[in-house]
Amino acid sequence: MIIEMPDTTTVDVNKKLVDLRENSGVVTQGRVLTLVVCALEDADSDDTIEAANEASKEHPCRVIALTHGDRAAAVRLDAQIRVGGDAGAGEVLVLTLHGELSEHESSVAIPFLLPDTPVVAWWPNVAPKVPAKDPLGKLAIRRITDATLAGDPMGTIRSRLAAYTPGDSDLAWSRITYWRALLTTALDEPPHDPIQSVTVSGLQEEPSLDVLAGWLAYRLGCPVRRLVGDLFVELHRPGASIRLSRPQTGRTATLHRDGQPDRMLPLARRETMECLAEDLRRLDADEIYAEALEGLERVSYE
Repeated sequence: MIIEMPDTTTVDVNKKLVDLRENSGVVTQGRVLTLVVCALEDADSDDTIEAANEASKEHPCRVIALTHGDRAAAVRLDAQIRVGGDAGAGEVLVLTLHGELSEHESSVAIPFLLPDTPVVAWWPNVAPKVPAKDPLGKLAIRRITDATLAGDPMGTIRSRLAAYTPGDSDLAWSRITYWRALLTTALDEPPHDPIQSVTVSGLQEEPSLDVLAGWLAYRLGCPVRRLVGDLFVELHRPGASIRLSRPQTGRTATLHRDGQPDRMLPLARRETMECLAEDLRRLDADEIYAEALEGLERVSYE
């Protein structure tokens, strides 16, 4: 069910939510968090809200999607309430801010935050330079960004270290969870000779590979090169090497180890909804992500 409330107020929207709960049988209790989706433009909202809906099936929550309307118009708030099959496992409030109201997102969001539940802020596109100092970021215990869609993805992910505050995360990090798991498993198998150097190669505009290189540099303490070209990670040992490769748009990777048969492994690119659901599983500080950002300073680019 989708309810449109043009030119409304936060008070009227909250009254409608209470009415839906008390008179229409809509369940709005039992939510584990409030997910605030920040700084959306109308053209971007549908796919992003769908990703939040899918993530809410694993983490029942209230989704507050803040979209920007006509900035030159008079101050006005348009609201849309989605419940039932149109809202995953929670309810979705799509709040479109017109005029100067678009500069006061936190003031609009605060009346809709669920009491006694954590708040997560997600910037799917352009994020503030220091998310923890943003008015919405100050309300959240977890702040999720996505360098992949930035104008300068590599520069953006490298800038995350200076702005890092415990509770920050980036979907570029979640996109390489399976890569990290496969590489860790391969390293656990004999021979256990130390890694002398690492090569990480792929698209220049793929920040997930940059943060993967940073993670390897920090964890292995060896030289790491970041190249632009075919998609692969190669770990160099004195007598043998490990290479994990995949076509850029493929779904199956090849694990090559010198002296052993190649292994074919499923390794499709992760969708945004998968990455978001993963980030919502833990609301404490991601210390390994912070280490990967620190390791970026040790990566050499060629």
